[in-house]
Amino acid sequence: MSTRWNLREIEICYWLCYYKSKEINQKIGALHMKLVSWNVNGLRACLKKGFSDAFAQIDADVFCLQETKMEQGQAEIDLEGFHEYWNSADKKGYSGTAVFSRIEPLSVSYGMDIDEHDREGRIIRLEFENFFLVNVYTPNSQRELARLDYRMRWEDDFREYVRGLDGIKPTLICGDLNVAHQEIDIKNAKSNTRNAGFTQEERDKMTALLGAGFTDFYRDRYPDKHDAYTWWSLMPGVRERNVGWRIDYFIGSDRLRENVSDAIIYADVYGSDHCPVGLVMSWG
Repeated sequence: MSTRWNLREIEICYWLCYYKSKEINQKIGALHMKLVSWNVNGLRACLKKGFSDAFAQIDADVFCLQETKMEQGQAEIDLEGFHEYWNSADKKGYSGTAVFSRIEPLSVSYGMDIDEHDREGRIIRLEFENFFLVNVYTPNSQRELARLDYRMRWEDDFREYVRGLDGIKPTLICGDLNVAHQEIDIKNAKSNTRNAGFTQEERDKMTALLGAGFTDFYRDRYPDKHDAYTWWSLMPGVRERNVGWRIDYFIGSDRLRENVSDAIIYADVYGSDHCPVGLVMSWG
Protein backbone atom coordinates (compact mmCIF):
# COMPACT_ATOMS: atom_id res chain seq x y z
CA MET A 1 0.00 0.00 0.00
CA SER A 2 1.55 3.31 -1.06
CA THR A 3 1.18 6.63 0.75
CA ARG A 4 0.75 9.81 -1.27
CA TRP A 5 1.67 13.13 0.36
CA ASN A 6 0.37 16.46 -0.86
CA LEU A 7 2.69 19.46 -1.21
CA ARG A 8 1.56 21.03 2.07
CA GLU A 9 2.38 17.87 4.01
CA ILE A 10 5.81 17.68 2.36
CA GLU A 11 6.48 21.33 3.26
CA ILE A 12 5.50 20.76 6.91
CA CYS A 13 7.73 17.69 7.10
CA TYR A 14 10.65 19.63 5.62
CA TRP A 15 10.47 22.41 8.19
CA LEU A 16 10.02 19.99 11.08
CA CYS A 17 13.15 18.14 9.94
CA TYR A 18 15.02 21.43 9.48
CA TYR A 19 14.37 22.69 12.98
CA LYS A 20 14.96 19.26 14.53
CA SER A 21 18.29 19.05 12.71
CA LYS A 22 19.20 22.54 13.96
CA GLU A 23 18.32 21.50 17.53
CA ILE A 24 20.43 18.34 17.28
CA ASN A 25 23.36 20.23 15.78
CA GLN A 26 23.33 22.68 18.67
CA LYS A 27 23.27 19.88 21.21
CA ILE A 28 26.27 18.07 19.70
CA GLY A 29 28.23 21.29 19.22
CA ALA A 30 27.73 21.82 15.48
CA LEU A 31 26.22 25.30 15.55
CA HIS A 32 25.22 27.38 12.54
CA MET A 33 24.18 30.99 13.00
CA LYS A 34 23.05 33.87 10.84
CA LEU A 35 23.51 37.27 12.45
CA VAL A 36 22.20 40.57 11.10
CA SER A 37 22.86 44.18 12.10
CA TRP A 38 20.78 47.17 11.03
CA ASN A 39 20.75 50.86 11.93
CA VAL A 40 17.02 51.43 11.57
CA ASN A 41 17.17 55.22 12.15
CA GLY A 42 14.11 55.10 14.38
CA LEU A 43 12.46 51.70 14.79
CA ARG A 44 8.93 53.10 15.05
CA ALA A 45 9.41 54.82 11.68
CA CYS A 46 11.05 51.73 10.17
CA LEU A 47 8.10 49.56 11.25
CA LYS A 48 5.98 51.63 8.86
CA LYS A 49 8.48 51.11 6.04
CA GLY A 50 8.71 47.32 5.86
CA PHE A 51 10.76 46.33 8.91
CA SER A 52 8.59 43.32 9.75
CA ASP A 53 8.77 41.95 6.20
CA ALA A 54 12.55 42.37 6.09
CA PHE A 55 12.89 40.78 9.54
CA ALA A 56 10.92 37.73 8.40
CA GLN A 57 12.59 37.40 5.00
CA ILE A 58 16.16 37.69 6.25
CA ASP A 59 15.33 35.11 8.96
CA ALA A 60 18.37 35.66 11.17
CA ASP A 61 19.07 33.84 14.41
CA VAL A 62 20.30 37.08 16.01
CA PHE A 63 19.09 40.50 14.88
CA CYS A 64 20.94 43.56 16.22
CA LEU A 65 19.55 47.08 15.85
CA GLN A 66 21.06 50.51 16.32
CA GLU A 67 19.47 53.95 16.58
CA THR A 68 16.18 52.50 17.79
CA LYS A 69 15.13 55.88 19.27
CA MET A 70 12.60 54.20 21.55
CA GLU A 71 12.11 52.16 24.68
CA GLN A 72 10.87 48.60 24.87
CA GLY A 73 7.09 48.42 24.58
CA GLN A 74 6.60 51.69 22.68
CA ALA A 75 5.66 49.80 19.51
CA GLU A 76 4.18 46.42 18.64
CA ILE A 77 6.71 44.07 17.03
CA ASP A 78 6.13 40.40 16.21
CA LEU A 79 9.04 38.72 18.00
CA GLU A 80 7.59 35.28 18.66
CA GLY A 81 10.43 32.85 19.35
CA PHE A 82 12.95 35.61 20.11
CA HIS A 83 14.49 36.82 23.34
CA GLU A 84 14.71 40.63 23.31
CA TYR A 85 17.18 43.01 24.94
CA TRP A 86 17.02 46.80 24.88
CA ASN A 87 19.38 49.60 25.86
CA SER A 88 17.69 52.99 25.53
CA ALA A 89 19.30 56.40 25.92
CA ASP A 90 18.54 58.63 28.89
CA LYS A 91 17.43 61.21 26.33
CA LYS A 92 14.04 60.22 24.90
CA GLY A 93 13.90 59.46 21.17
CA TYR A 94 17.69 59.39 20.79
CA SER A 95 20.24 56.71 19.95
CA GLY A 96 19.53 53.30 21.52
CA THR A 97 20.21 49.67 20.65
CA ALA A 98 18.31 46.38 20.75
CA VAL A 99 19.01 42.70 20.12
CA PHE A 100 16.49 39.99 19.21
CA SER A 101 17.91 36.47 19.54
CA ARG A 102 16.43 33.02 18.99
CA ILE A 103 19.26 31.62 21.10
CA GLU A 104 19.14 32.61 24.75
CA PRO A 105 22.54 34.04 25.72
CA LEU A 106 24.50 32.89 28.75
CA SER A 107 24.66 36.49 30.00
CA VAL A 108 23.80 40.02 28.91
CA SER A 109 25.30 43.37 29.89
CA TYR A 110 24.81 46.98 28.85
CA GLY A 111 27.43 49.67 28.24
CA MET A 112 31.15 49.72 29.03
CA ASP A 113 30.81 50.56 32.75
CA ILE A 114 32.10 54.05 31.95
CA ASP A 115 29.56 56.68 32.93
CA GLU A 116 30.63 59.14 30.24
CA HIS A 117 29.72 56.59 27.55
CA ASP A 118 26.81 54.71 29.06
CA ARG A 119 24.00 57.28 29.01
CA GLU A 120 23.13 56.97 25.32
CA GLY A 121 22.20 53.27 25.08
CA ARG A 122 24.97 52.46 22.64
CA ILE A 123 26.14 48.98 23.66
CA ILE A 124 24.55 45.60 24.37
CA ARG A 125 26.87 42.65 25.01
CA LEU A 126 25.59 39.08 24.78
CA GLU A 127 27.63 36.05 25.78
CA PHE A 128 27.12 32.85 23.81
CA GLU A 129 28.92 29.56 24.25
CA ASN A 130 31.49 30.22 21.53
CA PHE A 131 31.84 34.01 21.56
CA PHE A 132 30.82 37.38 22.91
CA LEU A 133 28.60 39.53 20.67
CA VAL A 134 28.83 43.31 21.08
CA ASN A 135 26.10 45.32 19.37
CA VAL A 136 27.33 48.91 19.15
CA TYR A 137 26.20 52.29 17.85
CA THR A 138 29.35 54.43 17.72
CA PRO A 139 28.87 58.17 18.35
CA ASN A 140 28.88 60.40 15.29
CA SER A 141 31.49 63.17 15.26
CA GLN A 142 28.75 65.55 14.04
CA ARG A 143 28.84 68.57 11.78
CA GLU A 144 32.00 70.66 11.93
CA LEU A 145 33.42 67.75 13.98
CA ALA A 146 31.87 69.19 17.14
CA ARG A 147 32.10 65.83 18.89
CA LEU A 148 35.37 64.56 17.45
CA ASP A 149 37.33 64.89 20.70
CA TYR A 150 34.70 62.87 22.54
CA ARG A 151 34.69 60.34 19.70
CA MET A 152 38.43 59.82 20.13
CA ARG A 153 37.96 59.04 23.84
CA TRP A 154 35.14 56.66 22.99
CA GLU A 155 37.30 54.85 20.42
CA ASP A 156 40.16 54.29 22.88
CA ASP A 157 37.84 53.10 25.64
CA PHE A 158 35.84 50.86 23.32
CA ARG A 159 39.00 49.26 21.94
CA GLU A 160 40.17 48.44 25.46
CA TYR A 161 36.70 47.14 26.33
CA VAL A 162 36.58 44.64 23.44
CA ARG A 163 40.23 43.67 23.94
CA GLY A 164 39.32 42.71 27.49
CA LEU A 165 36.45 40.57 26.24
CA ASP A 166 38.68 39.01 23.59
CA GLY A 167 41.04 37.90 26.35
CA ILE A 168 38.19 35.80 27.77
CA LYS A 169 36.70 34.35 24.59
CA PRO A 170 36.47 35.32 20.89
CA THR A 171 34.52 38.54 20.41
CA LEU A 172 32.27 39.66 17.55
CA ILE A 173 31.41 43.34 17.13
CA CYS A 174 28.54 44.48 14.95
CA GLY A 175 26.80 47.74 14.31
CA ASP A 176 27.04 51.23 12.90
CA LEU A 177 30.64 52.22 13.60
CA ASN A 178 30.19 55.60 11.88
CA VAL A 179 33.41 55.42 9.85
CA ALA A 180 34.30 54.47 6.30
CA HIS A 181 37.68 52.88 6.90
CA GLN A 182 39.28 52.99 3.46
CA GLU A 183 38.74 54.91 0.23
CA ILE A 184 37.13 51.77 -1.25
CA ASP A 185 34.44 52.13 1.44
CA ILE A 186 33.14 55.50 0.24
CA LYS A 187 32.01 56.82 -3.12
CA ASN A 188 33.61 60.27 -3.00
CA ALA A 189 36.71 60.00 -0.84
CA LYS A 190 38.47 63.24 -1.78
CA SER A 191 35.49 65.50 -1.11
CA ASN A 192 34.81 63.92 2.29
CA THR A 193 38.26 63.92 3.90
CA ARG A 194 37.26 66.33 6.70
CA ASN A 195 33.66 65.23 7.06
CA ALA A 196 32.46 63.23 10.06
CA GLY A 197 32.93 59.54 9.39
CA PHE A 198 35.90 59.92 7.06
CA THR A 199 38.42 62.01 8.95
CA GLN A 200 41.92 60.63 9.23
CA GLU A 201 41.51 60.54 13.00
CA GLU A 202 38.47 58.26 12.82
CA ARG A 203 40.02 56.04 10.17
CA ASP A 204 43.18 55.70 12.25
CA LYS A 205 41.11 54.54 15.23
CA MET A 206 39.54 51.84 13.06
CA THR A 207 43.01 50.79 11.95
CA ALA A 208 44.02 50.59 15.62
CA LEU A 209 41.00 48.41 16.42
CA LEU A 210 41.82 46.00 13.62
CA GLY A 211 45.45 46.02 14.71
CA ALA A 212 44.39 44.91 18.20
CA GLY A 213 43.53 41.44 16.90
CA PHE A 214 40.28 41.99 14.99
CA THR A 215 39.17 41.42 11.39
CA ASP A 216 36.68 43.32 9.20
CA PHE A 217 34.92 40.22 7.88
CA TYR A 218 33.27 41.79 4.83
CA ARG A 219 36.52 43.32 3.58
CA ASP A 220 38.39 40.14 4.50
CA ARG A 221 36.13 38.10 2.20
CA TYR A 222 35.72 40.76 -0.50
CA PRO A 223 38.98 42.76 -0.47
CA ASP A 224 38.46 44.35 -3.89
CA LYS A 225 34.68 44.80 -3.88
CA HIS A 226 33.83 48.35 -4.93
CA ASP A 227 30.48 50.14 -4.62
CA ALA A 228 29.53 48.04 -1.58
CA TYR A 229 27.85 50.52 0.74
CA THR A 230 25.54 50.40 3.76
CA TRP A 231 24.51 54.06 4.21
CA TRP A 232 23.24 56.70 1.81
CA SER A 233 22.21 60.31 2.32
CA LEU A 234 18.45 60.90 2.25
CA MET A 235 18.90 63.53 -0.46
CA PRO A 236 16.87 62.65 -3.60
CA GLY A 237 18.52 60.22 -6.00
CA VAL A 238 21.57 59.49 -3.86
CA ARG A 239 20.72 55.88 -3.04
CA GLU A 240 19.46 55.22 -6.57
CA ARG A 241 22.88 56.31 -7.88
CA ASN A 242 24.59 54.31 -5.11
CA VAL A 243 26.54 57.28 -3.77
CA GLY A 244 27.16 55.70 -0.40
CA TRP A 245 29.43 54.82 2.49
CA ARG A 246 30.20 51.46 4.14
CA ILE A 247 29.96 52.28 7.83
CA ASP A 248 28.11 49.20 9.18
CA TYR A 249 30.29 46.23 10.06
CA PHE A 250 30.81 42.80 11.47
CA ILE A 251 34.28 42.85 13.02
CA GLY A 252 35.57 39.98 15.12
CA SER A 253 38.54 38.34 16.75
CA ASP A 254 41.04 37.16 14.17
CA ARG A 255 40.57 33.57 15.37
CA LEU A 256 36.89 33.69 14.31
CA ARG A 257 37.87 33.94 10.63
CA GLU A 258 37.69 30.17 10.19
CA ASN A 259 34.10 30.21 11.46
CA VAL A 260 32.83 32.80 8.96
CA SER A 261 31.02 31.30 5.97
CA ASP A 262 29.89 34.57 4.40
CA ALA A 263 29.47 38.30 4.96
CA ILE A 264 26.49 40.00 3.35
CA ILE A 265 25.26 43.49 2.54
CA TYR A 266 21.47 43.58 2.02
CA ALA A 267 21.57 46.65 -0.21
CA ASP A 268 18.10 45.98 -1.63
CA VAL A 269 16.44 46.26 1.80
CA TYR A 270 14.94 49.71 2.39
CA GLY A 271 13.22 51.25 5.40
CA SER A 272 16.16 53.29 6.71
CA ASP A 273 19.05 55.35 5.37
CA HIS A 274 21.16 52.29 6.26
CA CYS A 275 20.69 48.76 4.93
CA PRO A 276 21.19 45.59 7.00
CA VAL A 277 24.48 43.69 7.00
CA GLY A 278 24.83 40.02 7.83
CA LEU A 279 27.27 37.31 8.83
CA VAL A 280 26.91 33.53 8.51
CA MET A 281 28.98 31.50 10.98
CA SER A 282 29.43 27.85 11.86
CA TRP A 283 31.19 25.73 14.48
CA GLY A 284 31.80 22.00 14.58
